[in-house]
Amino acid sequence: MANILVINSGSSSLKFALFDVNTDPVEETRWQGVNRLMGGQFSGLGTQGYAVSVDSGADGLSIPPANAADHHAAIVSLLAWLEPRGFLDNLIAVGHRVVHGGTYFQQATPLDARSVKLLEALTSLAPLHQPYSLAPIKALQTRLPNMRQIACFDTAFHAQQPKEARQFALPYAMYDRGFQRYGFHGLSYDFISRCLPEVIPDFDCDAKVIVAHLGNGASLCAIQSRQSVASTMGFTALEGLPMGTRSGAIDAGLVLHLITEEGMTADDVSTLLYKESGLLGLSGISSDMRTLLRSDKPRAKQAIAHYCYRIAREIGSLCAAMGGVEHLVFTAGIGEHAAPVRERVVAQCDWLGMRLDASANQANQTCISASDSKIGVWVIPTDEERVIAADCVAML
Repeated sequence: MANILVINSGSSSLKFALFDVNTDPVEETRWQGVNRLMGGQFSGLGTQGYAVSVDSGADGLSIPPANAADHHAAIVSLLAWLEPRGFLDNLIAVGHRVVHGGTYFQQATPLDARSVKLLEALTSLAPLHQPYSLAPIKALQTRLPNMRQIACFDTAFHAQQPKEARQFALPYAMYDRGFQRYGFHGLSYDFISRCLPEVIPDFDCDAKVIVAHLGNGASLCAIQSRQSVASTMGFTALEGLPMGTRSGAIDAGLVLHLITEEGMTADDVSTLLYKESGLLGLSGISSDMRTLLRSDKPRAKQAIAHYCYRIAREIGSLCAAMGGVEHLVFTAGIGEHAAPVRERVVAQCDWLGMRLDASANQANQTCISASDSKIGVWVIPTDEERVIAADCVAML
């Protein structure tokens, strides 16, 4: 047996998980014999609220406090904690979640100087994510220069969408230059698509499924035959649904107006759309759905109403793209835990014959559709780290 370390890095956090894997192809399974040993998270990186948590797989041990100025410091602290405990003894690779692969990367890819340089060039397409995906990669190149590092991409799952789903109505030459819809949250959607036959009784692999990945970032994806047919995110992770602090889709003419008539700079608009909009901007209270659901303020209620309206509207759009829907799956933080959001979304999809089992929904059960619902409605926790580990094993 061998171990794979998975790193999932965000703007102020760094999740890690160590997996015990079976590399014998004779015993290959859906998850490549991948078993989680332990994991945890650095949170509040670069802030005074720095903290580290480790799950029970590590027998409740915690990582000693370290300089949390950046992700490099977190990696150094992590390695210093893992090594004396023997967790690095059988390490054969480190897998990374990388948000944007552009047109270059459409599957798990070994990392070297050239591939890292190509990924750096995509930073402008995912400014809130790409630099933080690359930071631990660079740190490990220094600390463990001979260790295999493998990138797994959030865009890769959507790479086989039909061209009409990926195009913008811009001059065609721009499509060839990479100005196209990429879609994101692909690792999460990949995990859900692999789980469907195990979770849904008598699941037809050709079934039409819409997955709602609802977290601080949010998107929807239409999936059939384990392939992405269409998704709500596009050229960047800004398009589509409103999110915690991101606006989601808006009229491009509004951006031009803000620059030409309101005197805003490109940086001003970027800050507005990425960091000051979404649930935070609408409510004026918080980007956290839990806080908004507890609030009795009118703007909090309106922010939730708009959020659910946009989800239901995009479900209709994906139904049109796929020619129907047979299952709706909720996942990620809000999707897995916010029963009132699921209730409102399903109610607005009544026209599809979608019905909710109220008690199952409140209990966050796996199947939350009523017995007379024409559409199966499910809650399936996502696990991006496990997909990364399995893809690393498959590549190795």
